[in-house]
Amino acid sequence: MRKTKPKKRILLPDPKFKDVEVTRFVNHMMFSGKKSIAFNIFYDALKIVEEKMKDAEKSPLEIWKKAIENITPQVEVKSRRVGGATFQVPMEVRGDRKISLSMKNMISYSRKRSGNKGMSDKLAAEIMAAYNEEGAAFKRKEDMHRMAEANKAFAHFRF
Repeated sequence: MRKTKPKKRILLPDPKFKDVEVTRFVNHMMFSGKKSIAFNIFYDALKIVEEKMKDAEKSPLEIWKKAIENITPQVEVKSRRVGGATFQVPMEVRGDRKISLSMKNMISYSRKRSGNKGMSDKLAAEIMAAYNEEGAAFKRKEDMHRMAEANKAFAHFRF
């Protein structure tokens, strides 16, 4: 690389829970710089999770963190050209990329959920599904792991 790597920006914690991870999630969810709307959607989703999962002894924020942890991939496949053939090489995912992938998957699969409910309802449903190790985002993680397992023979092409 010719240029120096850009400096990591320091995120401020969110106003309600004082958690940097929440701010990062909201930043991924935000459209057109509408951060306050994204925060409202996230907080409403956590309220819905709290109402629907009263039997769980955890706070809604802990449920959300466990859901993110459940859909976090450990390995992924990357394409690598070797002698005219393209191989899917399994690689371990870097720490910051793991979190980013899981957050983006949760948001994208929440948006794709059917029904004309609001985004907070869809997000709450996806959080609860991921917490229970089901749903589209969890399936995506399982598929990534399955692909890596199937292509384990090409692991020696790592770069």
